[in-house]
Amino acid sequence: MTNISRLQSSLSESGVPALLISDITNVQWLSGFTGSSGYVVLTPTSGRFITDSRYTIQAAEEVEGLDVRSFGSPTKFTDFLSQNVSEMGVKRLGFERSITYGTWDDWKNQVGGIDWFPAPDVIKPLRMVKTAQEVAKIQAACRLADACLEHVVRLLRPGVSEYEIGLEIEFFFRRNGAEVGFAPIVASGPNSARPHAHPSERQIESGDFVTLDLGGKLDGYNSDITRTFVVGRASERQREVYDLVLRAEKACIDALVPGAKGVDVDGLARQILDEKDLAKYFGHGLGHGLGKAVHDLGGLSTRSEDIIAPGQVWTIEPGVYIEGFGGVRIEDDVHVTANGPEILTHFPKELTEIT
Repeated sequence: MTNISRLQSSLSESGVPALLISDITNVQWLSGFTGSSGYVVLTPTSGRFITDSRYTIQAAEEVEGLDVRSFGSPTKFTDFLSQNVSEMGVKRLGFERSITYGTWDDWKNQVGGIDWFPAPDVIKPLRMVKTAQEVAKIQAACRLADACLEHVVRLLRPGVSEYEIGLEIEFFFRRNGAEVGFAPIVASGPNSARPHAHPSERQIESGDFVTLDLGGKLDGYNSDITRTFVVGRASERQREVYDLVLRAEKACIDALVPGAKGVDVDGLARQILDEKDLAKYFGHGLGHGLGKAVHDLGGLSTRSEDIIAPGQVWTIEPGVYIEGFGGVRIEDDVHVTANGPEILTHFPKELTEIT
């Protein structure tokens, strides 16, 4: 089944007569479109893709399974939308809850003859379960992320700045036909205690933890991997912290089995870290969904309500961040299958000393 037919079946089952899809990531997931402006009006039996004249040719080339319509100046989007929903016979139209109040107010006042209502989130459960084609694209992005780490790890030595490494990460993805999935994190020494540190002019020193968090976007799908290294010889305390984070990461990957509760998988990491009183230094969630977006739908945290199911792809990324000492995070991308977890990122994660 295509994503369009899957969503149409869900609309029918949920009693949604028609849905206006405006979130661009959802639009891209549904249609194959890669541009930045597009909408889909979908009913259980029909669908139209709407864009403006900047993307007329691109939409005709990329969009499959939907009737493509485009408009240009001086036509307004709301007028064009009104024309199309009228032609489709739509009288009651659901909208995504992610839109702003101002957008909803404009649509309500400018698209006549429509009964607007906030639609149930019928897209999230579908996007969370990836098709085989989507998993293959994520795998390709993961292979490129592994290769990027293999490339940049050779730069880790005293005197090299975080900024230089961050630039090389970005150059690597660009040179290999991918986008940078997100601004890479390069955090050395005391900066490694900052989970989302920005690369700075700080130069790496002997004895530093160095955390690299990077990912590429290839053919519309993302990877996200983190590794932490020690430049020079690791101290006993560095080894202790690293080994416990690694044990937590491995255990949580093993726990990603169909039927498991996301909150319980997150709790397992905290339980293991608490063996050495380190859970208090783990302040973020264990992981997130991965796919069209880096932070895709779904989350593993103390507040998670998600249930693990085959076809989902998750990041598993426990971390410990101690101010004045440094931090360790280890992250892999994991595909859930009926037979258990399949790790998609393969760069080695045993403690590596850069000597």
